[in-house]
Amino acid sequence: MSSNEHSLQALSWRQLYLSRAKLKATSRTSALLSGFAMVAMVEVQLEEDHDYPPGLLIAFSVCTTVLVAVHLFALMISTCILPNLEAVSNVHNLNSIKESPHERMHRHIELAWAFSTVIGTLLFLIEVVLLCWVKFLPLNNKTKESGSNVTDAPAVSPGEAAAIACTIIMAPLCLVFIVFAVHFYRSLVSHKTERQHQELEVLSKITQMQNQLDHRGEASNLSSSAHFA
Repeated sequence: MSSNEHSLQALSWRQLYLSRAKLKATSRTSALLSGFAMVAMVEVQLEEDHDYPPGLLIAFSVCTTVLVAVHLFALMISTCILPNLEAVSNVHNLNSIKESPHERMHRHIELAWAFSTVIGTLLFLIEVVLLCWVKFLPLNNKTKESGSNVTDAPAVSPGEAAAIACTIIMAPLCLVFIVFAVHFYRSLVSHKTERQHQELEVLSKITQMQNQLDHRGEASNLSSSAHFA
């Protein structure tokens, strides 16, 4: 095996291990967050005597549905592709890398990774805020029914205060999460680009060295044949 083929195989094996690690992290994260979202939707208890804003209930149901759908889609991709990568990575043969579908399915792997770690996590943060509003907002009625005078009641009920506090805390966290995700993606892309440039330079140097050695071998063969002639 030439040095060029060896370098290409090493690069392909590294991409295989990276794709396998991404799919494993995607499957764990998606299963965990989608399970939490389903439990939150099932276990939340809506007060029958409280008039919830229709927009709040619609936003909560839509956010939960999209959150579960996104994570299950990422989980489906990882479940379908990961066994093929595991089967190839467990075979101790360098030529088995050609049987791995990680290069052909690269876009699907990146899509599952983005759905699980970026879109799904952001939707989960929004889900926490909506859940706080649905859970704490009915406390407004309970404080009014406790017998206190309307004039003595505070302008903001304890439930509304808790929901507003959750929103104030979570809003900058969502913004920081988006900024961090964009910065991390750009840093990762630049790192991959630099690594590819370095590997291409190494491959070009190896190719030049092989060409020089081939030319020297041909020149020595010509000189030896001319000497015998």
